[in-house]
This record gives sequence, C-alpha cells and structure tokens, in this order.
Amino acid sequence: MTTANRVKVTIRCKQCGERFILKGRRDKGRVDTGFKQCICSNDRDFDINTEDY
Repeated sequence: MTTANRVKVTIRCKQCGERFILKGRRDKGRVDTGFKQCICSNDRDFDINTEDY
C-alpha cells in the first residue's frame, strides 16, 4: 500500500453517536476500511469524513 492511497476515515453513527477512527485506502473513487456496522447494529446511517495522510 502506497502512502498516496492511505486515508484517515472518521465514521460517526447517527443513531447512537459512537465514533470510529480508522485507516483506509482509496481505490477507484471509493474508500475501503472494512467497516461493516456500529455496535448498536446500525449498518446504514453514518457521517463519514476522510483525510489524506
């Protein structure tokens, strides 16, 4: 993984407010972190922000 493709991803659940900070990689216009769902079982309603390293 090159450093140009790495991003810091902040995910906040809109249902319970839990926040996750993950490393991801940018690939063909998408960011992949492996994140599936929040601890409250929410798998759809999130605020997602990305920052390049």
